[in-house]
Amino acid sequence: MDFLWHENRKKFHTVCHGHYGRKMIVSNRKKIISAAEAIEELNRALPIHNQNRREIDYLYHYVSGDQPILYRKKDVRPEIKNDIVENHAWEITRFAMAQNYGEPIQYTSVNDSSGKSDLIDQLNNFMKTRSKDYHDIVLGDWQSTCGTAYRETWSLKKDEVDEGEPMFDIESPDPRYNFIIYSSAKGRPPLMSVSIQKDEQDRTVYYCTTKSWVYCIRDNELVPEESSINGHGRILLVEFPNNPRRLSDVEIVITMLDGINNIQSNRIDGVEQFVQAFIKFVNCEIDENTFLKMCKLGALTVKTVNPSFPADVSSVSSELNQEQTQTLKDDMYKNVLIIEGMPSREQNTGGDTGQAVYLRNGWDFAEQRAKIDEPVTKRSEREFLKIVLNILKTKQQLSGLTIADIDIKITRNKTDNMLVKAQALIYLLEKGIHPKIAIQTCDLWGDPEKTYTQSKPYLDALYKTAAEKQAELEA
Repeated sequence: MDFLWHENRKKFHTVCHGHYGRKMIVSNRKKIISAAEAIEELNRALPIHNQNRREIDYLYHYVSGDQPILYRKKDVRPEIKNDIVENHAWEITRFAMAQNYGEPIQYTSVNDSSGKSDLIDQLNNFMKTRSKDYHDIVLGDWQSTCGTAYRETWSLKKDEVDEGEPMFDIESPDPRYNFIIYSSAKGRPPLMSVSIQKDEQDRTVYYCTTKSWVYCIRDNELVPEESSINGHGRILLVEFPNNPRRLSDVEIVITMLDGINNIQSNRIDGVEQFVQAFIKFVNCEIDENTFLKMCKLGALTVKTVNPSFPADVSSVSSELNQEQTQTLKDDMYKNVLIIEGMPSREQNTGGDTGQAVYLRNGWDFAEQRAKIDEPVTKRSEREFLKIVLNILKTKQQLSGLTIADIDIKITRNKTDNMLVKAQALIYLLEKGIHPKIAIQTCDLWGDPEKTYTQSKPYLDALYKTAAEKQAELEA
């Protein structure tokens, strides 16, 4: 289901009425919602969701290139109007996606002594089978673009899967047509999820899922034949906010992005207006045919009207100062990068080490900013895992594994400064630090627990404890 023709003519500030970030829909109810209450809660939630949807739709098309500069009006010389979109919004969202989902999210064992590593490996394989890395990228795109995203999980029947496949599937649905109503109780537990769809007669249908029921509502009435029991005991839609404020990465700098577009468009206009400058005739007369002939031949002879004053033919033009304009544009772009926590593109002036460049250009700051957002994503990922584990346990495909056994690893580029990290690992091991602690500290691997477990026989052969060395001496 897609929106029809869309034009981002207004500024985003006008669309969101000055209230940035998507609004959380909260109900005062604290218990399970009945069918009658579901209709009431839906009607209360729809105005808030519709405003969220307008903002999400604006940001979605903005990132795709539909930006207000394309609809600007120019009163002076309107025939010279170049509408240039420098789509830095796309650059911002792609960078954020690469930071958080460039590498697949991995599940690791919290404590190897629990003996759950093999089960977690199986869980990772199930996620790989369901192309979770692809769905993570789709989810990350919605997160960064619109400020929030959703992941839906559902169980499959045995005849719907091939041998070795998990009996569940996942999707990252469009947040314009999905939302969650939360309770005002402590912890804000979800009360009901809503999915907006169209039936065969093109009528709008709302599927409202509580922990006990899936209510089908059409024309503000319950449709009993299309409603069903929710056998999972959970709401299968999980929200993945971009941050606690549900701000998108685009809207926090959208006024500056509009300004950059305006500067670049006016620069091109300035160049074209300089080339196509008006011709000024001083103390001389010329008819239209003579002027057109001049334009064709490139030269013209004119007679003065008053011999006391010299005749003059010149262009009326004032060239835009490109150097000052570029300085302004560079300053705005630099501030966009600072606000977004993105690295700059400064060239190495020579003599810098790799670590110096890493710090100077803002890569370390970008890493720290990404770490701030990690707990928000991990919180939602745990809720998603609870649903998956429940389905797998019910389908008898994976049992004996709980959410407390699983650690979530969001892996970024672990090869940055690899030599420095490897040297730090060697130094820690040689100074007697426990190998497991050293592997976790050096930050070389996305799954340090598994790395330590598989490397333990080799580490035991290389590094002896004080007790083992004493036993060798006594022998």
